[in-house]
Amino acid sequence: MALDILAMAPLYQVPTISRIGQKTDPSKRPADSLKPLVPSKTKLTTIEAKRIMSVLDEAINKVELATLLSYVASNRGDVEGMLGEDIMRAVREHEDLCQVLLDNVKCLKEKERQLQEQDEAKEEGWLRDRRLSIELQKSSLPPLRQQIKDSTKNVLRLLLSNPQAASFLQMQTQGRSAEAQSLIDSLNELRGFLFEKLLTSPMEARDKAQFIQDISKQNSMNQQIIDTLENELTERMKDRQAEEEFEDLEAVHREEKITLEELKRKHQVLVEEFVQIREEQEINSKKRMEAEQEMVHMVRAATLIQAVWKGYLVRSLLRSRKKRGKGKAKDKEKGKEKGKGKK
Repeated sequence: MALDILAMAPLYQVPTISRIGQKTDPSKRPADSLKPLVPSKTKLTTIEAKRIMSVLDEAINKVELATLLSYVASNRGDVEGMLGEDIMRAVREHEDLCQVLLDNVKCLKEKERQLQEQDEAKEEGWLRDRRLSIELQKSSLPPLRQQIKDSTKNVLRLLLSNPQAASFLQMQTQGRSAEAQSLIDSLNELRGFLFEKLLTSPMEARDKAQFIQDISKQNSMNQQIIDTLENELTERMKDRQAEEEFEDLEAVHREEKITLEELKRKHQVLVEEFVQIREEQEINSKKRMEAEQEMVHMVRAATLIQAVWKGYLVRSLLRSRKKRGKGKAKDKEKGKEKGKGKK
């Protein structure tokens, strides 16, 4: 969608350098106040998560390149040697298509303006022909937009097949408009949110939601206390005279200070308890995994022992049957020999 929007933008417009925003770096943001709730993992481990980030990174890379096509078109002499003839030819064709679209849109707006001005003065036949001409020209815009989209994809394909040219173009950040830079900054911010989301396990997400809910409830209670104290203070200030007033304010201030310290202490206790609970959960989870692995090993060992024992029993049975067969055969031979001797 981002590339479709960029493909419709006028290619020849180049912004002033003073309007260009700085690219944000998600890794250099201020630390979150919920420091104990940062994800325990620092790298993506699942294939699905890596694929998601790969798709988003590829999209951001393409947007960065597409937003610099206007700079290439306006500075052909400076970049032609680095980008090559094929890329420059594709950019010129893309520029021509964009210019045709702009001309058609401008002509269409002019015809619509003339039609509104001459709506009552002209004959019905002229108005009908003019409306038909406008409709025909409108119908030619979607195919032209599709050509511009295809042209944008073709230019990006050529740039991505030439890493040196793509790297050179990405360094020309001064040629990107402020609106395009804002889009890229938003995409990078989205990447940071998505990366953090993919790092967070379901258990961590549940704990984080519970912690935030507890803090919100506590904050709401604290705000109610503060509002009550402020209301009491307001009422006292109205009823007291100017001389007892300073003392009352001092007392209220001391009470509020004590209340604030108590609330801070409770908040710290909550944070410490949550950290302790999470550490205990991690230890229990680790012990459970170790016990499961030990049970798997024991089951495998028992299965192996049973298989060996069954094999031993089968072999013993076969050996005993062979011995019995040999003994019967010898008895038969002895009986035959005794019969012959009697004859």
